[in-house]
Amino acid sequence: MTLPELPLSTPSLLFPAISLLMLAFTNRFLGLAAVVRGLHANWQTTKEPMLLAQIQSLRKRIQIIKHMQTAGVLSLMFCVASTTLLFFKQQTEGQITFGVSLILMLLSLTLSLVEIQMSGTALDLQLRDVKCREK
Repeated sequence: MTLPELPLSTPSLLFPAISLLMLAFTNRFLGLAAVVRGLHANWQTTKEPMLLAQIQSLRKRIQIIKHMQTAGVLSLMFCVASTTLLFFKQQTEGQITFGVSLILMLLSLTLSLVEIQMSGTALDLQLRDVKCREK
């Protein structure tokens, strides 16, 4: 099976998208890092078990974000490699490399969705705790 020729501009279209995703992922990471530091300081003074559970949950989310960032960076690297291969008229290799780049971007976005769901669940539990205390 032969694929249609992939123009040089096609992989280049992903550069801005990947860059914006990386910025968003980094912001999520920095936000979580600040929350962890605050919870850790609070836990050191109170030793409240709920805080430890929250820190452990945040640790999992940070690991997911690190994997998201890794997949995003690899996606960008494969995208650059694809553009380079296409520039040097290596059509088949450029197409394969671009396909790998797309798969890595899909992995990064999937991990992002998982982390967002975890974040939503954590916030919901926090709000339920507040609601229970009001009654």
